[in-house]
Amino acid sequence: MGNAWWNLTLRFLLELAALLGLGMAGWSLSEGWWRWILALALPLVAAALWGTFAVPDDPSRSGRAPVPVPGAVRLAVELAILFGGAAAFYLAGHAAAGLVMALLIALSYAFSLDRLGWLLRQ
Repeated sequence: MGNAWWNLTLRFLLELAALLGLGMAGWSLSEGWWRWILALALPLVAAALWGTFAVPDDPSRSGRAPVPVPGAVRLAVELAILFGGAAAFYLAGHAAAGLVMALLIALSYAFSLDRLGWLLRQ
């Protein structure tokens, strides 16, 4: 299951962007000390979910699965975090960034059909 280097790089950058978007939304959609809590907690929770729930022997990851889940569950986690990050940019007042991110997520998955098939068979 080989993804092109550019798609793996794009996917990594989208993961980072999702965390940034969640932090920005946490900051801009709250006030007072809640700003700090949400700006830090939202990306930390997303990163913890991303790293914890995995399909055993996933060749696109280390192969380790701290909490083994079926492929469909892993895909749902990925989509929720990535598109959640895009929506977070939009909600934080950066609509263009959110839209571009959503399009890039769709592009990345369109070039990852082999991985999508593998996930859904697990």
